[in-house]
Amino acid sequence: MHQQQRRQWILRSAAVATALAAGLPGLSMAQAKLKVAAVYTVPFEQQWVGRIHKALKAAEARGEIEYKATENVANADYERVMREYATAGNQLILGEVFGVEKAARQVAKDFPKTAFLMGSSLKPQSPNFSVFDNYIQEPAYLTGMVAGGMTKSNKIGMVGGFPIPEVNRLMNAFMAGAREVNPKVEFSVSFINSWFDPPKAKEAAFAMIDKGADVMYAERFGVSDAAKERGKLAIGNVIDTQAQYPDTVVVSALWNMEPSVDRAIKLVKEGKFTAEDYGPYSMMKNKGSELSPLGTFEKKVPAELAAKVKAKEADIRAGKFTVKVDDGQPKSSGAAK
Repeated sequence: MHQQQRRQWILRSAAVATALAAGLPGLSMAQAKLKVAAVYTVPFEQQWVGRIHKALKAAEARGEIEYKATENVANADYERVMREYATAGNQLILGEVFGVEKAARQVAKDFPKTAFLMGSSLKPQSPNFSVFDNYIQEPAYLTGMVAGGMTKSNKIGMVGGFPIPEVNRLMNAFMAGAREVNPKVEFSVSFINSWFDPPKAKEAAFAMIDKGADVMYAERFGVSDAAKERGKLAIGNVIDTQAQYPDTVVVSALWNMEPSVDRAIKLVKEGKFTAEDYGPYSMMKNKGSELSPLGTFEKKVPAELAAKVKAKEADIRAGKFTVKVDDGQPKSSGAAK
């Protein structure tokens, strides 16, 4: 009897499991990993792309997605790689299309059932082409305050990649923050016309340091190296490199792509992905950006200055202070009038 009861219990359990599986088709869909691909024009180590890559790798580690990516894709090859990933059945494709807007948007038209979330200076394109940007002007303003308070020569050097809105708005916010605490500050601004050329950025930084700059805004890799070699200070952008430059990088404006990536993954899985601007998800209120800890400079930044920055950060988070979005190309300048 005992064996017979056991056998019946096993059969009933198997039947219940089969019925549940048959009655809940969404169960397997919810557990299925989303196929995600990314196309990058620069290496994974480049700071801007590195933040997207980091967020996607985190989703992969959680078991939510299958993630493939191609780095160092030339603009001439970008459309081809996008099409290959779309044809292969990837449900969500990310990348940065600043130099290939027209071609990328045509790919989206040709694959209307694929979701695209691309770094872009332009607007979303219905029904499936969403755009994002690193709207981290808020922490950039705060780092400017730190720079304005730390410079002794009142000269700050700024080296950027290209003078496009994504870079301009951060530089302008930084400059405004510096002027708030130090109206006497002067800026030297230079663009290297490359997203990844550390030696060129380093040389541009050396030229500014030779002219008296004692704080450098490191929008590109290579600037902090120059500051380190000359015993000057640097302000980081997008990522925190203080661990690599403990006596050089004072503070950084950090970009967190996780809110944008996680939102896109969720919407695609739910079948609700539409064309929208993900820019706001890079702002502090959505945890898309933040000011890095002072770390090794905790005791080196004057307490009064640190308190001013902290108060301004609180005002930004509370909506009491809005950092102006100025996409115009920043220029080298003298002291504020």
